[in-house]
Amino acid sequence: MSHDSTSTNDKLVRMANQIATFFLSQPQDIQAEGVATHINKFWEPRMRRGFFDLLDHGGAGFLPLVVQAAALVRRPDAPPGVGPGVDREAALGPPGGKGTAEGESFSEPSIPETT
Repeated sequence: MSHDSTSTNDKLVRMANQIATFFLSQPQDIQAEGVATHINKFWEPRMRRGFFDLLDHGGAGFLPLVVQAAALVRRPDAPPGVGPGVDREAALGPPGGKGTAEGESFSEPSIPETT
């Protein structure tokens, strides 16, 4: 494995762990979904492909919450709209929101709504 590949892998692990560390401060029942929602919304397919390559080869270095959340992260070859944070409701935005079609940002916090 080249140095560049190792460096990229290290960055993916570090970024995923930073996301998980934030969500560890949230209620336990939304932690995994929060991590997955953030990754689904903000990581391009190439990043998610690298993420799954690392997980598929043992997932060394990932926090347990990242591994748990991986089941909810949309694989790069999955059909559009699959996974938390990327379905039709996500595009519409929160209740009373305008949605991305009306210019509302996808950069809203990635904390899942509790019901």
